[in-house]
Order: sequence, then structure tokens, then C-alpha cells
Amino acid sequence: MSSVRIKILHSIIFSSPKKSFSVKTASRMEKIFIIGIAGGSGSGKTTFAKKVLKGIKNLESTLLHMDSYYLHTQPSENYTSSGKPNFDHPQAFDWNLLREHLRELKNGNGIKCPIYDFKNSARTEEFEEIGPCRVVLFEGIFSLYDQEIRNLLDIKCFLHVDSDIRFTRRLHRDVKERGRSLESVISQYYDTVRPMYQKYLDPQRQYADFTVGEETDVASLILAARIKELLTTQQKMKPATAFEAI
Repeated sequence: MSSVRIKILHSIIFSSPKKSFSVKTASRMEKIFIIGIAGGSGSGKTTFAKKVLKGIKNLESTLLHMDSYYLHTQPSENYTSSGKPNFDHPQAFDWNLLREHLRELKNGNGIKCPIYDFKNSARTEEFEEIGPCRVVLFEGIFSLYDQEIRNLLDIKCFLHVDSDIRFTRRLHRDVKERGRSLESVISQYYDTVRPMYQKYLDPQRQYADFTVGEETDVASLILAARIKELLTTQQKMKPATAFEAI
């Protein structure tokens, strides 16, 4: 990444954040920061988010995957001509539950996040308890798609990676981790992944505060530094308690 690009990225991400919701406690008012990370399948969203978490080194942070909110049964109207469900369409997700959970996290509450079984393409009866925490990194192919959710985000990122790299990463992941066959991954890519990216995913870039390319090390460090600055600033702004005033 060139020095000019780094300076531009640094300038954008260190601009003043928009106003966050607050949650009141007995001793202070805390802002909950939610960072949205979008990008096509295989763009490296989860890897980038984990780099940011490592950079902030804060116990009050968590990672929320949009993939957890796939519907248990996919809408039949979005099936492909070959009769396969379209997991790359916006309607493939449980938006009502996702909005509710993000609002709860924004308000300083914990949630019970659903667990999705990718090998069986179905939601399990189990769940994962997430939060409450000060920082939520929310990653997914449509994390910047919904206006109501965008309004909850303090920083919006988009990972723009070449299609051949995304396809290769997805191929390795789905075969190795999700028990898919090589033929099924290739077929799905041309049936739904590629056309849905062009129609729905890529336009999300217009909502991003900054765009990250294939090289994410520098960008993750800058974003981590910005988050730590936000937390430090909020800590200094909190009202003094009776003990602190003595």
C-alpha cells in the first residue's frame, strides 16, 4: 500500500464519528460502538475483523457474524433455475432478528445469537451468548445493505477484493470447512454468488466510510487505533462518581 493511500485512509477513518446511542449505568454513560464490515464472499471480512480485535486488545469487544442469521428455510421465490436456494440474496437473512439483536447490543444488552449449520443449511436449536460489550465488529456480505442497520453503525468498512481471489478463497473454505463438493461450489458461484455480488453487494461501497483492498494489515491497525481512541475519549468524558470526586 502506497504512502499516499495510507495517508488518505488515515484521514478518512480519523474523521469525527457520528453520534452513538448511549446506555446509562449507575456510575457512567457509555457509548457502544458498532463497526460494520461488508464485502463479497471470500473477501476476507472475518480475517480482517479478527486483526482489528487483536489490535484493540480489549476484553469489552466481540465479533458478530451475519452468516448466523440465515433463515432456517430459504424463500422459494429466490431459488435458481436448477432448484437450488439462493444464499446470496438479501432475502436469505432474518432481518427482523438481526435488527433486534444489533439494537440490543447498541443499548448495552447481551443477545442470544443463533447458530447456523452450514453443512445442513439449517439453523440449529443452539445459540451463543454475545455481549454486552463496548465494541461490536459486525461482519457480513450485507452488513451495509439495510438503512436501519447502517444508522446503528459508527464506522462502515467495505472490503473490495478481485473476484478471482474471492472465488479461490470461497472454494477452499466451502470444500474444507463446509463439506461442499468442488462442482457444487463452482455451480453456486455462477448461479448466485457472482450475479448477486454485481446486483446487491458491490453497490454497498457507496455507504462505506473507507474501502480496504486485499492487503488488510495496515488498514486493520488504523481502524484498531481509531477504535481505541474512541474508547479513550469516552472514558475521559464519563461523569465522576461519588468515589471519583473525593
